[in-house]
Amino acid sequence: MTKDIVEMGFLDHLEEFRWRIIKSIAAIVIGAIISFVFIDKIMEILVAPTLKISDQFTLQVLKVQGMFMVKWGLAFVSGFVLGLPIITYQLWKFIAPGLYGTEARYILPIIIFTYVAFLCGILFAYFVLIPFSLNFFTSMGYGDVQNNISINYYFSFITWLMLGAGVIFEMPIVSFILSSVGILTPKFLRIYRRHAIVGIMLLSAFITPPDPVSMIIMTFPLIILYEISILVSAGVNRAKRKNEDELN
Repeated sequence: MTKDIVEMGFLDHLEEFRWRIIKSIAAIVIGAIISFVFIDKIMEILVAPTLKISDQFTLQVLKVQGMFMVKWGLAFVSGFVLGLPIITYQLWKFIAPGLYGTEARYILPIIIFTYVAFLCGILFAYFVLIPFSLNFFTSMGYGDVQNNISINYYFSFITWLMLGAGVIFEMPIVSFILSSVGILTPKFLRIYRRHAIVGIMLLSAFITPPDPVSMIIMTFPLIILYEISILVSAGVNRAKRKNEDELN
């Protein structure tokens, strides 16, 4: 059974895309306002890793408006995390009309798995990457030079690590979407597996401290995610072939 597809012009697509962006931004703003109510607790959680490192570590506010900017910056980052399901829903609704009917019905699992994968990346960064990074960089001290770090820089550093890890953990979801629109195939992913592993190692070296242990810790999850992405792409392509056979 096929569904009726309503053709939309370029301006109609542009207008729809604009409204999807507005709704996504509204979700982030609402999430930021909610997060700001609990901002002190959020800051307490994010500062906690500094209490567990072996070397002395002191956070400082270096500007009059520093703490104000930090709190609102963290609120908007938290708002993005809270609003991610809405953002995913808006993105999926925008591309869903161009997909097969069976693929378009995956919206709820896609939203759930996107959010879970992103949170797993954040937790991996919080419990693994950040402690390793802080211990490594603070251990590179010299003499009586103290580790007095700007709180703005500290939160920028750890949020970059957490959001970066969250995005990287979306690899299987990206594979599903690109495979659904016909851009990605499991054959392509298998052919370039060795190239991807080299790229993963370079990426791991870039986002972790320059020591082999941290790089290996980051590399293995990424390789596993890449293999999962191949399986996801294969499943999508099988479903597409089945749908095409049924239509023919």
